[in-house]
Amino acid sequence: MLPVDSSLIRLIQFAIHEDLGTGDITSDLCISRDATAAARFLMKQDGVICGIPLLPLVFRQFSSDVHIETRVNDGDIVAAGTVLANIEGPAHALLAGERTALNFIQRMSGVATLTRAYVQQIEGTQARVLDTRKTIPGWRLLDKYATRIGGAINHRIGLYDMVMIKDNHITACGGIREAVDTVTAELHDRPTMKIEVEARSLDDVVEILQCHGVHRVMFDNFTPAQVAEGVRMVERRLETEASGGITYQNIRQYAEAGVDFISVGAITHSATALDISMKLFVPRQG
Repeated sequence: MLPVDSSLIRLIQFAIHEDLGTGDITSDLCISRDATAAARFLMKQDGVICGIPLLPLVFRQFSSDVHIETRVNDGDIVAAGTVLANIEGPAHALLAGERTALNFIQRMSGVATLTRAYVQQIEGTQARVLDTRKTIPGWRLLDKYATRIGGAINHRIGLYDMVMIKDNHITACGGIREAVDTVTAELHDRPTMKIEVEARSLDDVVEILQCHGVHRVMFDNFTPAQVAEGVRMVERRLETEASGGITYQNIRQYAEAGVDFISVGAITHSATALDISMKLFVPRQG
């Protein structure tokens, strides 16, 4: 489900303010305040739809008299030409909210569609696609919701919900073992907190396997052959993850190497918004 909380409402309000500023000067000049209208949201290319629950959240910031009839659900694979939703209410509200609403659902649908493509690329293997923190600032929960709709699994949401010891932490602590030992000593009162450690070589994998308290090893910028060897070394004692250099073209090779998870930054940082439009019917005077 879409995580609707105060932070999402603030994001919507910020986006509206960014677009509306001191007012919709064009509509104010040419459309009566009493005018009402109807519109439809139309899919203009095939893809996975995402963000439909945001439509009422956006338009009701302008008027409680806006009524929306949704025709599809998040996660549906939708063909070009499909009507996603019908909307009616004050013409000024519909026009003022149009671009903000489209920006949300076009971006989220693009993320969900690209994610679904990566997920389908590794079907039949045991590997699962993970997202990353490479998201639009302020959009973290929406981007990660969209990847879930596309079939991926959320990696950590931020820096606070999982320990992830990466190369810079290892350098700062003086080594892998030193970093892991320090973390596990500090986590004695939080036994459910998971620890992942980045390996930059197979020698690092050997050292990680000698540490206590690690839950997952990340093979960073390994080739598929190196990942396969790392998986063999781990022998399922830890969860395994491949990261870095993952593309749509090579993700299948990494999945077939036997890894549990594959993290893909591209599903959020390189997603292209889907083409969706809102078409207004001729307003009538109230």
